[in-house]
Amino acid sequence: MSHSTIQAARMRVLDQALPADRQLLEALAVLPDADVPDLLALADEVREKYCGNGIAVEVLYNAKKGGCSEDCHFCSQSARFATEVDAEPFSSVEGFVEAAREAHLRGASEFCVVVAVRGPSTKLLDRVCEAVKLIKAELPLKVAVSLGILTEPQIARLVEAGVDKVNHNLETSRRYFSSVCTTHTFEERMTTLELVRKHDLEVCCGGIIGMGETVEDRIDFLCTLQQLEPEEVPINFLNPRPGTPFQDRSLVEPIEALRFVAMARLALPKALVRFAGGREITLQGLQDLGMRSGASGIVLGNYLTTSGRNDEDDFAMLNRLGFEVMA
Repeated sequence: MSHSTIQAARMRVLDQALPADRQLLEALAVLPDADVPDLLALADEVREKYCGNGIAVEVLYNAKKGGCSEDCHFCSQSARFATEVDAEPFSSVEGFVEAAREAHLRGASEFCVVVAVRGPSTKLLDRVCEAVKLIKAELPLKVAVSLGILTEPQIARLVEAGVDKVNHNLETSRRYFSSVCTTHTFEERMTTLELVRKHDLEVCCGGIIGMGETVEDRIDFLCTLQQLEPEEVPINFLNPRPGTPFQDRSLVEPIEALRFVAMARLALPKALVRFAGGREITLQGLQDLGMRSGASGIVLGNYLTTSGRNDEDDFAMLNRLGFEVMA
């Protein structure tokens, strides 16, 4: 028989159509490892009920590698750390469009432009907006941008250019955030997300597991996401980068990674929960099981400064599991 906590979660999320509350998340976080497979199966049922059988496939485009002014301790693109990433100039408009064409040919339905900056300069924003207009005119892609901290006028320009979604990750809990970044605040990130919502763009907001946070931090993080109600929640697992302050952190145990994905699904039943950076190194041979733990999207190929699996392996996995790749 399933653990009583699993039964309670089933009743609340499936039968009563309510998201898991904090009390339930706390119970799921300490569920015995032997019962985690039942939790994953429940999360997969919830995913199928609320999101169907479609999988959203996204490609990230790192439009300005390295040289970032911020000190996010997990990130090898910070100019403050001696890492293997050398700063590169900002991509041309043609580079954006060509990368979008390639993403479309690879089978992605979403294309996310990522720029390693605190926030966009006028010149940078001009180029992003010009490129987005061209991409939307030519290709049937949903376009997202990740441009750091944004002002209201900047968001208005993104809307005008045709951007569909803005990614701005909270990364972790409010309490733990200052242990992850000191050059800007959790509140600044929250303000950007509130402005994105105000302008009716889709909100993409997730974080990274395995940075030294506690179980309580993970629950706090999920409860904050519940308040924000993002359309998409990308879940990353720390892949410690040489030269960063988090270079000696241990990898998340696979069972804890999968437990968190399942908890995210139960906390946010209708959201697009996307497997992002670190899934290969964390889950290794458990990729198939990972896709049955409540996820409804993946990132293809690479994660800005680290490599992912071959596209063929990911599409073969999705086909093997009976998922339908969204066009």
